[in-house]
Amino acid sequence: MQTTGLSLLSLPVMGQQAGSKTATATKPSAAPIPDLEPLNRFPRMMQEWLLDQVEAAEDLGNARRDALKTKADAEAYVKSVQERIRQAFGPLPEKTPLNARVTGTVEREGYRIENILFESRPGYLVTGNLYLPTGRAGKVPATVGVCGHSINGKAAEAYQSFAQGLARLGHICFIIDPVGQGERFQYLKDGSLKSRLGGGVSEHIQMGNAQTLVGEFLGTWFAWDGIRALDYLLTREEVDTRHLGVTGNSGGGTQTTWLCGLEPRFTMGAPSCFITTFRRNVENELPADTEQCPSQVLALGLDHCDFLAAMAPKPVIIMAQEKDFFDARGSAEAYERLKKLYTLLGKLENIRLHVGPDPHGYSQSNREAMYRFFNAAVGYPEVAAEPALMIEKDEVLQCTPDGQVAKLGSRTLMDFTKEKAEALAAKRKPLSGQALKQAVREILRLPDLPESAPDYGILRSVGSRKYPSQAYCTYTVETESGIRALVTRLQEEALTSRMPGSAKRAILYISHHSADIEIRQEPLVQELIQKEPDAAFYACDVRGIGESQPNTCGADQFLKPYGSHYFYAAHGLMLDRPLLGQRVFDVLRVIQALRAAGHQEVHLAGRGWGALTAALAALFATDVKQVTLKNALSSFQEIAVDAEYQWPYAVMLPGVLGRWDVPECYQELKSKGLVSSHPWSSKDGMSL
Repeated sequence: MQTTGLSLLSLPVMGQQAGSKTATATKPSAAPIPDLEPLNRFPRMMQEWLLDQVEAAEDLGNARRDALKTKADAEAYVKSVQERIRQAFGPLPEKTPLNARVTGTVEREGYRIENILFESRPGYLVTGNLYLPTGRAGKVPATVGVCGHSINGKAAEAYQSFAQGLARLGHICFIIDPVGQGERFQYLKDGSLKSRLGGGVSEHIQMGNAQTLVGEFLGTWFAWDGIRALDYLLTREEVDTRHLGVTGNSGGGTQTTWLCGLEPRFTMGAPSCFITTFRRNVENELPADTEQCPSQVLALGLDHCDFLAAMAPKPVIIMAQEKDFFDARGSAEAYERLKKLYTLLGKLENIRLHVGPDPHGYSQSNREAMYRFFNAAVGYPEVAAEPALMIEKDEVLQCTPDGQVAKLGSRTLMDFTKEKAEALAAKRKPLSGQALKQAVREILRLPDLPESAPDYGILRSVGSRKYPSQAYCTYTVETESGIRALVTRLQEEALTSRMPGSAKRAILYISHHSADIEIRQEPLVQELIQKEPDAAFYACDVRGIGESQPNTCGADQFLKPYGSHYFYAAHGLMLDRPLLGQRVFDVLRVIQALRAAGHQEVHLAGRGWGALTAALAALFATDVKQVTLKNALSSFQEIAVDAEYQWPYAVMLPGVLGRWDVPECYQELKSKGLVSSHPWSSKDGMSL
């Protein structure tokens, strides 16, 4: 006869729960449970699955490119990538007055620098330096310069250098600060001109991740600044509108790439230290900023090369570095793909690859390659070497009186996110029943469940884990090809066998960070077992949590803002499969496995990140008869309106606030006896 319940002898006594209030733990009489190293037997699972997905996307893209045989095929392909890029980046905003003004001028031999402010959106200030060659008759070519992740933005030596070098060679260059850098910090320390987050990457991730909730993409905001910079250039009578270039390095290489794909007025492009392939970046476990990871881009069959293909057959040079973390092998692969396209279009001479000998950066070698290429494109003389340069102090290039647009009252990007979230909330009608389920399914990108229950493996015991039971068994439930949810069953009989299903009711607990740890230490787990001693108890780590927490992207990176959890969340959006949706799917498949084992109903519970996953899964699982949540997210709205929120990218769903918010889900779950305690605010999501 199978044992279905758990002994309470090893459990501390817990306070009773009444109504919707939380049970209160009393002090255990037993000694504290000793720490054990958390189990993590599948640390490469997420990486291997993601690589499979990206390789499959790349194969489809390559097959599409390989099918091009004629000029007409190539032209149709260019049109196709333009349309898909627009879909990934979303609609661009309406153009509003630039309100541009020159705030200072610096005269130098052979060129002049004008310090300029303009508004790319109403009240949203952009700072830039306009390098103008002097002593030249007529109109001259012009280039928008975009910066990589330098804290001082346009004043960084490498970026001053290319802008000044272009001016000395007879080109106008308008180089702008990216948001979160230079004079455009969005998170100023109180009473200072410094970023309280450090600027650059840290600001981009903090402000960019939350934009996802309101259907915005930070890369579109970067690109829009570049488009409006071009608009400003075209107001200048000195500009030859036949020759309009764009160039930048690293993060500026990203912006250059996106602008090549989005802005048809550019006539030549030169991205440096960015173009490779998405597969190479995934293979190399290379995280990228929010603005470098467009939603749906992989699902739409796009790769880096396609953003350059969008402006074919116009002149483009890919610049890489031999010692760069942006893999030069991928740069060469992108170049080979574009060579075929340009050949079919009859302009093979317009696509070039330069690989410099240096580490990551807009080094002199790459700058000189850009000068030569742009000069050839506009009919200027060949460039033998970079002109002698004079590097300016940051203060000389400052466009604002104090060095930050915030001091002039510029709106922050977070202001726009908050404003949009509030506008969406005002017009969003509450959903319930089937309409809510359909909206949740669509936002999660939740696929239909297979009719058959998933297969699972049975892991051998790893010895005592100090669990509140005599024994345990862990199952690897195959929720989809390459993905296992790790499900641990507590039991009194030492079995390593298929799931016993004699208990009518099963408790399924979805972990926050680690089922292994939480079975031992989480009071909610002990309370659930104590209240239903006759139910079977299972604790589950969904993908990327606990037993499959990735050990990728460097050492101990999981909880870092730019670490492995972020990495897989970003790529989930690029695949048009949000990581939260993937995890909800895991829970639904585990419930199928419990049903197949013989359990007839499920009490679904979760804490923290697991509470959100459990709540969304409970909407769809008819076997779930009761729901218990602890530390569940209060609302997505609260994250979107709080610039200082602390939740991982893994919970950010694209455009969710245009359709629904989690309080509607909690309301729906009242019919399943929802008990929710100690909800977490926008500030709590990175708690342990």
